[in-house]
Amino acid sequence: MNETRGLAVVTGASSGIGFELAKRFTENGFDLLICAEDQELDTAAERLRAMGDGDVIALRADLSDSGGVERLYDAIASTGRPVDAAALNAGVGQGGAFIDNDLADELQVIDLNVTSTVRLAKRLLPGMVERGAGRVLITSSIAATMPGSFQAVYNASKSFLQSFAAAVGNEIKGTGVTVTSLMPGPTETEFFQRAEMGDTRLGQSDKDDPAQVAEEGFAALMRGSDKVVAGSAQTKAQEAANKVLPDSGKAEVHRRMAEPGSGE
Repeated sequence: MNETRGLAVVTGASSGIGFELAKRFTENGFDLLICAEDQELDTAAERLRAMGDGDVIALRADLSDSGGVERLYDAIASTGRPVDAAALNAGVGQGGAFIDNDLADELQVIDLNVTSTVRLAKRLLPGMVERGAGRVLITSSIAATMPGSFQAVYNASKSFLQSFAAAVGNEIKGTGVTVTSLMPGPTETEFFQRAEMGDTRLGQSDKDDPAQVAEEGFAALMRGSDKVVAGSAQTKAQEAANKVLPDSGKAEVHRRMAEPGSGE
């Protein structure tokens, strides 16, 4: 890899917001180490290599497992280079009623969205702080601002990430390292299909452009912002409204959008 360029790590980079974030990094002079668990990652890596002169390393790993996180960290260490920026974006959702969903599916949401993010942050941030330089982007969601009826564990996982990013960012304030929370709304990705929410009003609604979300997220990361609500004006308005609405009201609104069959 070209050590005159910065090194960026992007998880969940095979499609959607993660791929668009990886594009922004390569367009802005970074080498890349990208990670996802699916076969789409190889295609994504080829597309990224065709976009510029930077190097792209692709690692297929399941970050919901601690072994996958360690494989990723070993791949980072094997470059012999410091990580200049990291987008901890890998995540998964699960629709449906909590009492009906399989426990394994709910735990996978926690393992990927929450545990892998904490593990990677624990691995990456001490070195950044020691060097006095580095940027971390954590993909939360406006889902963090509302109780997620029929997405109970997913919304809670995003609330964790929002609080985690803000707290750690405050702890390391003044070190030269920043932590930015990216808060998109419903975005045109494979998320709703994978979460089995195709028959919901939320799954069938108009969604934001992942390229716009990534552009705003990347800009906020480079500025060192604490957080950014990214996407359409509707998404930004929803986040603003959620600051004043009671939790009971937000839960009821979410129920109408996410309840199975609500889109029929």
